[in-house]
Amino acid sequence: MGFEGSYLWRLRQKIGTDLVVVPAAQVLAFDRDDRLLLIRRSDTGRWGLPAGSAEPGSTFALTAVSELEEETGLRADPADLEAFGCVSHPDLSSVTYPNGDQVHSFAICFVAHRWSGSPRPVDGEALEVAFFADLPEDRHDHVDETLGLWKAFQETGRFQVS
Repeated sequence: MGFEGSYLWRLRQKIGTDLVVVPAAQVLAFDRDDRLLLIRRSDTGRWGLPAGSAEPGSTFALTAVSELEEETGLRADPADLEAFGCVSHPDLSSVTYPNGDQVHSFAICFVAHRWSGSPRPVDGEALEVAFFADLPEDRHDHVDETLGLWKAFQETGRFQVS
């Protein structure tokens, strides 16, 4: 489901652009060459991770799987996802979108090494979908933050929180 018709969209119809705190999920998806999948977001034009807000009745893992498929066309099994961290610090996870909508998300970060499908924009939230060995300069800060959490998790084996 794209943004229009989603739970957050319906909430926006009632409260306008006021700050909303939302549960969310984001996914680091790597290919066989250990390249990272990024999407060029249609709202900002910058590269970011597949991510999004949870819908009522969902879970963090199902949200991650849904967002990955909706934004990139890739399908993953929730059992194949590994949760490695959470991004919640307001300096890193608060966004004011170009239309004025304000969001502070509490996102569980997952990694997916197993997935199927061909990467492609699906729901209009992504203009492009591509794997990168060297990250593009015009990327959102959350990409680096999440990669830092992933590296710390790999080194320590401990769930990371920012």
